Amino acid sequence: MRVILHVDMDAFFASVEQRDHPEYRGKPVIVGADPKGGRGRGVVSTCSYEARTFGVHSAMPISKAYKLCPQGIYVPPNGRLYSQVSKEIFEIFYEFTDLVEPLSIDEAFLDVTGSQKLFGNGPEIAGKIKKRILEKEHLTASVGVAPNKYLAKIASDLEKPDGLVVVSADKVEEFLQSLDISRLWGAGQRTQQTLRKLGIHTIGDLAAYPRDVLKQKFGKMGDHFYRLAHGIDDRAVHSAEGVKSVSNEHTFGSDEADESILLQTLLRLSEKVGYRLRKKGLQGKTVHLKLRYENFSTITRNKTLDHYTDSTEMLYSTVRLLFRKNYQKGRKIRLLGVGISSFGRQENQQLTLFRAADEQRSELDRLQDILKERFGKNITARAEALAVNQKNKKKK
Repeated sequence: MRVILHVDMDAFFASVEQRDHPEYRGKPVIVGADPKGGRGRGVVSTCSYEARTFGVHSAMPISKAYKLCPQGIYVPPNGRLYSQVSKEIFEIFYEFTDLVEPLSIDEAFLDVTGSQKLFGNGPEIAGKIKKRILEKEHLTASVGVAPNKYLAKIASDLEKPDGLVVVSADKVEEFLQSLDISRLWGAGQRTQQTLRKLGIHTIGDLAAYPRDVLKQKFGKMGDHFYRLAHGIDDRAVHSAEGVKSVSNEHTFGSDEADESILLQTLLRLSEKVGYRLRKKGLQGKTVHLKLRYENFSTITRNKTLDHYTDSTEMLYSTVRLLFRKNYQKGRKIRLLGVGISSFGRQENQQLTLFRAADEQRSELDRLQDILKERFGKNITARAEALAVNQKNKKKK
């Protein structure tokens, strides 16, 4: 039987800031955009547990966070620092197992089934990992230990911060019995409302329903809910480098409806994504557009190419097409995002079909990458992308 850990750092960005700034400790720290006295743009990246007592939480508009907690300490994100700390933490994970599946910069699944003879049982390994993180990084983590990923992830969240919750194989249904239905993976707000109307308020309530009844009511998801209600999750921990997508987003200083600026911003984001792809040696084929209007309504659209690419030009032309098909002209936009997923490599027979075009596109990419590596990421940009900065300056 597998022994799976889910390790989740506690309020990661905010905890790093409190660690490095003793004067922040014990105070509400909010990492994110500049609140500008309640008129700021953007959102909360994360916040300390002290800030959470005021109702502040991740992804909340920074203006709302300021209204709830004007006395908070507002800190801009330090991505380079957090990435370095994350790298150190993941090195600790690899001390105990090679089977590490990153979910984000501050959480991961670990399969320690084969590590028990060397390091002890699951709870003992979890305790050692928590101790190493505290000793090495002066940060706390919460860990769930369980026979599968679903149970381990739920467990890690139950006793934050600095928690360690163990779900033994013989007590899975007992563990799930009283948990609220909101902890069921794949059950959004509407599905939860439907479940509650049926009198299903806990995972235990759901487990009492026969599989065929759930399939009648929810189709394929009914079988999914049945399995999770009984703690069944057969997914393995995959250590395939952990990178599933590469993306960048931009929140405008003021809501923007100038289509030329919006397109120029998409080009600038495509440059950033393309640079990151090439630096990581990745190529993808599913391009994503994220578009958030001024009222916070958000749409995401994607297009799968017929070949893999790391070309900035290909990214931009694809996301520009998605934008023109889906943007409601004249509406003001708050945020734009560009991403790519479905990573892989061309098969030999396919490569020749696209080599000429890709080689031509990649010349400019290579030149830009060399300049960025030598002089910094902001040293160069395509003229069309630079034009957005000039327009924004004139607006000011």
